[in-house]
Amino acid sequence: MSAIELSIIMPCLNEAETIAVCIQKAQRFLEQSGIAGEVVIGDNGSTDGSQQIASSLGARVAAVPHRGYGNALMGAIAESRGTYVIMGDADDSYDFSHLQPFVDQLRAGNDLVMGNRFRGGIAPGAMPPLHKYLGNPVLTTIGRVFFGGPAKDFHCGLRGFNRASILKLDLRTTGMEFASEMIVKASIAGLRVVEVPTTLSPDGRSRPPHLRSWRDGWRHLRFLLLYAPRWLFLLPGVLLMLAGTAVTLWLLPGPRVVFGLALDVHTILYAGIAVLIGFQAVCFWIFSKVFAISEGLLPPDPRLDRMFKYVTLETGLIVGVLLMIAGTTGSVYAVYVWEQRAFGPLDPAQMLRTILPAAAALTLGIQIIFASFFLSLLGLRRR
Repeated sequence: MSAIELSIIMPCLNEAETIAVCIQKAQRFLEQSGIAGEVVIGDNGSTDGSQQIASSLGARVAAVPHRGYGNALMGAIAESRGTYVIMGDADDSYDFSHLQPFVDQLRAGNDLVMGNRFRGGIAPGAMPPLHKYLGNPVLTTIGRVFFGGPAKDFHCGLRGFNRASILKLDLRTTGMEFASEMIVKASIAGLRVVEVPTTLSPDGRSRPPHLRSWRDGWRHLRFLLLYAPRWLFLLPGVLLMLAGTAVTLWLLPGPRVVFGLALDVHTILYAGIAVLIGFQAVCFWIFSKVFAISEGLLPPDPRLDRMFKYVTLETGLIVGVLLMIAGTTGSVYAVYVWEQRAFGPLDPAQMLRTILPAAAALTLGIQIIFASFFLSLLGLRRR
């Protein structure tokens, strides 16, 4: 264990009104608890003297030239020297004098200790209703469904972690979505994540917060979707393919009436499109998984390795060619029927029952061949 057990870090961008009280609370906690620690400020280019205030109180200031919440925190983490790190905003909304539950859980061997403001208490006016009743619950629910884990307050800014464990995650986001990235990657990596109650108070600044609700909410949602290709691509794609195939097979013998609606070849057309779109989505899932693993964005997936024992370039070529043969056969049969009628007028509904599946098979076969070559190209680097 290093000489410094705990580093308390804070991102800072023009926090002159509140940074002093935050540093003093953190220092008082270290003194009263007898923990060997330090306070590190990740300054994002403050112009109101925040750096001088922090330095005068004995905190170390890490100058982080690139703007962004994630940048400021990563700069402070890199500068920290503690075995454990507790991070929190420098706006006096979190109480740095009550950090013992975080330290206890870290000492117990947990890698990430999340604060939960909904369990600890949110003071009146501390959290906008939009965040409290919509943004945070919705994004947290999505995160828990996609990635699991015990965290029920994804965006709590007060959290502690084992410095070495978090550095191994190779966190990359630069903005507010840094908070989500830490939890997501910790969950994917199988780190030990727990929660402790914490409180949230109205911040002590007279200026508006840096947070922009809709912009930053979208960035969090975008990150969650990008790191969950199974939910973004695979499941919707499989559902579209199954539904499109089922509807096509159901309507091939003839038109159907459902709730007074006559479904015919026009529905088959859209069902075929659903199959093609679904297949493309599944391909995007495979491509994104292979790319993310090769770039270190996601850990290796044993299930994907097993799949690649069977899903090879040669397998894809065989399946693609078979589908093209099926599509060509259907097309030739349609021309034969037309020739039998001296290339005259045909019954559109009857002929489209042959032409639409044939065209879908041809298109799907070509897509599989191209996708197989592209996947092999990605796999060269992966192997």
